Amino acid sequence: MDLAANLEAVNARIRAACERAGRDPASVTLLAVSKGQPPARVEEAAGLGLSLFGENRVQEAKAKISQCSGRLRWHMIGHLQSNKSRDAVQLFEMIHSVDSLGLTQEIDKWGEKLAKTMPVLLEVNIAGEGSKFGFKAEQLLSDLPAMNKLRRVEIHGLMTMAPWSAEPEKARPVFRRLRELKEACEKILDAPLSHLSMGMSGDFEVAIEEGATIVRLGTVLFGPRPTAKHEL
Repeated sequence: MDLAANLEAVNARIRAACERAGRDPASVTLLAVSKGQPPARVEEAAGLGLSLFGENRVQEAKAKISQCSGRLRWHMIGHLQSNKSRDAVQLFEMIHSVDSLGLTQEIDKWGEKLAKTMPVLLEVNIAGEGSKFGFKAEQLLSDLPAMNKLRRVEIHGLMTMAPWSAEPEKARPVFRRLRELKEACEKILDAPLSHLSMGMSGDFEVAIEEGATIVRLGTVLFGPRPTAKHEL
Protein backbone atom coordinates (compact mmCIF):
# COMPACT_ATOMS: atom_id res chain seq x y z
CA MET A 1 0.00 0.00 0.00
CA ASP A 2 1.20 3.51 -0.85
CA LEU A 3 1.12 5.15 2.56
CA ALA A 4 1.87 8.64 1.23
CA ALA A 5 -1.01 8.49 -1.25
CA ASN A 6 -3.34 7.05 1.38
CA LEU A 7 -2.49 9.81 3.83
CA GLU A 8 -3.01 12.49 1.20
CA ALA A 9 -6.43 11.03 0.34
CA VAL A 10 -7.44 10.76 4.01
CA ASN A 11 -6.43 14.35 4.72
CA ALA A 12 -8.49 15.51 1.72
CA ARG A 13 -11.51 13.60 3.05
CA ILE A 14 -11.04 15.10 6.52
CA ARG A 15 -10.91 18.61 5.03
CA ALA A 16 -14.04 17.96 2.96
CA ALA A 17 -15.96 16.61 5.98
CA CYS A 18 -14.92 19.65 8.02
CA GLU A 19 -16.05 21.96 5.24
CA ARG A 20 -19.47 20.29 5.16
CA ALA A 21 -19.76 20.70 8.93
CA GLY A 22 -18.42 24.25 8.99
CA ARG A 23 -15.43 23.19 11.07
CA ASP A 24 -11.74 24.04 11.01
CA PRO A 25 -9.76 20.97 9.85
CA ALA A 26 -7.26 21.78 12.59
CA SER A 27 -9.95 20.80 15.12
CA VAL A 28 -9.69 17.14 14.02
CA THR A 29 -6.70 15.00 15.02
CA LEU A 30 -5.79 11.97 12.95
CA LEU A 31 -4.71 9.09 15.19
CA ALA A 32 -2.96 6.39 13.16
CA VAL A 33 -3.91 2.93 14.42
CA SER A 34 -0.62 1.06 14.39
CA LYS A 35 -1.89 -2.27 15.74
CA GLY A 36 -0.13 -5.05 13.83
CA GLN A 37 2.21 -2.62 12.07
CA PRO A 38 5.97 -3.12 12.49
CA PRO A 39 8.14 -0.29 13.82
CA ALA A 40 9.52 0.37 10.33
CA ARG A 41 6.01 1.07 9.04
CA VAL A 42 5.36 3.39 11.98
CA GLU A 43 8.57 5.26 11.21
CA GLU A 44 7.53 5.53 7.56
CA ALA A 45 4.24 7.09 8.67
CA ALA A 46 6.12 9.43 11.01
CA GLY A 47 8.30 10.50 8.12
CA LEU A 48 5.14 11.64 6.32
CA GLY A 49 4.19 13.88 9.21
CA LEU A 50 2.09 11.62 11.44
CA SER A 51 3.02 11.87 15.10
CA LEU A 52 0.13 10.29 17.03
CA PHE A 53 -0.31 6.51 17.06
CA GLY A 54 -2.83 4.25 18.75
CA GLU A 55 -2.26 0.76 20.05
CA ASN A 56 -4.87 -1.84 21.06
CA ARG A 57 -2.74 -4.10 23.24
CA VAL A 58 -0.36 -3.12 26.00
CA GLN A 59 2.11 -5.94 25.32
CA GLU A 60 2.45 -5.12 21.62
CA ALA A 61 2.84 -1.44 22.44
CA LYS A 62 5.49 -2.15 25.05
CA ALA A 63 7.65 -3.95 22.50
CA LYS A 64 6.99 -1.48 19.68
CA ILE A 65 7.33 1.89 21.39
CA SER A 66 10.87 1.12 22.52
CA GLN A 67 11.85 0.51 18.89
CA CYS A 68 10.35 3.74 17.56
CA SER A 69 11.43 7.35 17.62
CA GLY A 70 11.08 9.05 20.98
CA ARG A 71 9.33 12.02 19.36
CA LEU A 72 6.16 10.02 18.66
CA ARG A 73 3.05 10.16 20.84
CA TRP A 74 1.09 7.06 21.83
CA HIS A 75 -2.51 6.54 22.92
CA MET A 76 -4.10 3.35 24.26
CA ILE A 77 -7.30 2.69 22.29
CA GLY A 78 -8.04 -1.00 22.94
CA HIS A 79 -9.71 -2.65 25.92
CA LEU A 80 -7.55 -2.24 29.00
CA GLN A 81 -7.50 -4.91 31.68
CA SER A 82 -6.97 -3.63 35.20
CA ASN A 83 -3.83 -5.74 35.62
CA LYS A 84 -2.23 -3.85 32.70
CA SER A 85 -2.93 -0.43 34.21
CA ARG A 86 0.60 0.14 35.47
CA ASP A 87 2.15 -0.40 32.03
CA ALA A 88 -0.55 1.68 30.37
CA VAL A 89 0.09 4.62 32.68
CA GLN A 90 3.82 4.37 31.97
CA LEU A 91 3.56 3.94 28.18
CA PHE A 92 0.78 6.21 26.99
CA GLU A 93 -0.02 9.91 27.06
CA MET A 94 -3.78 9.18 26.96
CA ILE A 95 -6.06 6.17 27.46
CA HIS A 96 -9.23 6.23 25.31
CA SER A 97 -10.81 3.03 26.59
CA VAL A 98 -11.64 3.65 30.26
CA ASP A 99 -14.87 1.70 30.67
CA SER A 100 -15.59 1.42 34.42
CA LEU A 101 -15.21 3.23 37.71
CA GLY A 102 -13.00 0.38 38.95
CA LEU A 103 -10.57 0.77 36.04
CA THR A 104 -10.44 4.52 36.61
CA GLN A 105 -9.57 3.91 40.26
CA GLU A 106 -6.82 1.47 39.24
CA ILE A 107 -5.35 4.04 36.84
CA ASP A 108 -5.49 6.63 39.59
CA LYS A 109 -3.67 4.26 41.97
CA TRP A 110 -0.82 3.75 39.53
CA GLY A 111 -0.76 7.41 38.64
CA GLU A 112 -0.18 8.15 42.31
CA LYS A 113 2.59 5.55 42.60
CA LEU A 114 4.28 6.74 39.40
CA ALA A 115 3.72 10.45 40.09
CA LYS A 116 1.91 10.88 36.79
CA THR A 117 -1.46 12.43 36.02
CA MET A 118 -3.26 10.40 33.33
CA PRO A 119 -5.55 12.00 30.74
CA VAL A 120 -8.37 9.61 29.88
CA LEU A 121 -11.42 9.31 27.67
CA LEU A 122 -14.43 7.42 28.97
CA GLU A 123 -15.59 4.70 26.58
CA VAL A 124 -19.36 4.48 26.09
CA ASN A 125 -21.18 1.54 24.51
CA ILE A 126 -23.79 3.74 22.86
CA ALA A 127 -25.35 0.97 20.76
CA GLY A 128 -25.47 -1.49 23.66
CA GLU A 129 -23.60 -4.19 21.73
CA GLY A 130 -22.84 -7.28 23.80
CA SER A 131 -19.49 -7.71 22.03
CA LYS A 132 -18.26 -4.22 22.93
CA PHE A 133 -16.91 -2.74 26.13
CA GLY A 134 -17.92 0.61 27.56
CA PHE A 135 -20.16 2.39 30.01
CA LYS A 136 -23.89 2.44 29.57
CA ALA A 137 -24.93 6.08 29.34
CA GLU A 138 -26.83 6.03 32.65
CA GLN A 139 -23.91 4.41 34.50
CA LEU A 140 -21.48 6.94 33.09
CA LEU A 141 -23.53 9.88 34.34
CA SER A 142 -23.92 8.19 37.73
CA ASP A 143 -20.19 7.41 38.15
CA LEU A 144 -18.88 10.66 36.69
CA PRO A 145 -18.70 12.68 39.93
CA ALA A 146 -16.70 9.93 41.68
CA MET A 147 -14.29 9.62 38.75
CA ASN A 148 -13.85 13.37 38.61
CA LYS A 149 -12.65 13.40 42.24
CA LEU A 150 -9.67 11.13 41.53
CA ARG A 151 -6.41 13.04 41.90
CA ARG A 152 -4.37 11.36 39.17
CA VAL A 153 -7.03 11.02 36.47
CA GLU A 154 -8.04 13.83 34.13
CA ILE A 155 -11.25 13.27 32.15
CA HIS A 156 -10.78 14.83 28.72
CA GLY A 157 -13.84 13.50 26.93
CA LEU A 158 -15.63 10.44 25.58
CA MET A 159 -14.94 7.63 23.13
CA THR A 160 -17.15 5.16 21.27
CA MET A 161 -17.14 2.57 18.51
CA ALA A 162 -20.17 2.47 16.23
CA PRO A 163 -21.51 -0.92 15.11
CA TRP A 164 -19.82 -2.02 11.90
CA SER A 165 -21.86 -1.34 8.77
CA ALA A 166 -21.17 -1.06 5.06
CA GLU A 167 -23.27 2.12 5.20
CA PRO A 168 -21.43 4.87 7.12
CA GLU A 169 -24.61 6.89 7.53
CA LYS A 170 -25.95 4.23 9.92
CA ALA A 171 -23.31 5.33 12.44
CA ARG A 172 -24.60 8.90 12.59
CA PRO A 173 -27.11 8.38 15.45
CA VAL A 174 -24.38 6.76 17.57
CA PHE A 175 -21.99 9.66 17.06
CA ARG A 176 -24.72 12.22 17.64
CA ARG A 177 -25.70 10.51 20.89
CA LEU A 178 -22.08 10.57 22.10
CA ARG A 179 -21.90 14.30 21.43
CA GLU A 180 -25.13 14.83 23.36
CA LEU A 181 -23.78 12.69 26.20
CA LYS A 182 -20.62 14.80 26.32
CA GLU A 183 -22.79 17.88 26.74
CA ALA A 184 -24.63 16.17 29.61
CA CYS A 185 -21.28 15.32 31.24
CA GLU A 186 -20.13 18.92 30.89
CA LYS A 187 -23.21 20.08 32.78
CA ILE A 188 -22.51 17.65 35.61
CA LEU A 189 -18.84 18.64 35.77
CA ASP A 190 -19.53 22.33 35.13
CA ALA A 191 -16.50 22.26 32.84
CA PRO A 192 -15.84 21.68 29.13
CA LEU A 193 -14.57 18.34 27.80
CA SER A 194 -12.12 18.66 24.93
CA HIS A 195 -12.49 15.42 23.02
CA LEU A 196 -14.82 13.08 21.21
CA SER A 197 -12.82 10.09 19.98
CA MET A 198 -15.08 8.52 17.37
CA GLY A 199 -14.90 7.47 13.77
CA MET A 200 -12.83 4.74 12.15
CA SER A 201 -11.87 3.89 8.58
CA GLY A 202 -15.41 3.14 7.45
CA ASP A 203 -17.27 6.02 9.07
CA PHE A 204 -14.86 8.81 10.05
CA GLU A 205 -16.38 11.44 7.76
CA VAL A 206 -19.79 11.05 9.43
CA ALA A 207 -18.07 11.20 12.83
CA ILE A 208 -16.38 14.48 11.89
CA GLU A 209 -19.72 15.91 10.77
CA GLU A 210 -21.08 15.00 14.22
CA GLY A 211 -18.22 16.59 16.16
CA ALA A 212 -15.33 14.11 16.39
CA THR A 213 -12.07 15.69 17.52
CA ILE A 214 -10.02 12.47 17.18
CA VAL A 215 -10.55 9.91 14.40
CA ARG A 216 -8.86 6.51 14.77
CA LEU A 217 -7.73 5.30 11.34
CA GLY A 218 -5.90 2.09 10.50
CA THR A 219 -6.87 0.25 7.32
CA VAL A 220 -7.60 3.37 5.30
CA LEU A 221 -3.98 4.39 5.94
CA PHE A 222 -1.99 1.18 6.21
CA GLY A 223 -4.19 -1.20 4.24
CA PRO A 224 -6.09 -4.24 5.52
CA ARG A 225 -4.62 -6.70 7.96
CA PRO A 226 -5.48 -10.20 6.72
CA THR A 227 -6.14 -11.62 10.18
CA ALA A 228 -9.07 -9.36 11.01
CA LYS A 229 -12.54 -9.15 9.54
CA HIS A 230 -13.39 -5.55 10.32
CA GLU A 231 -10.66 -3.08 11.14
CA LEU A 232 -10.28 0.28 12.79
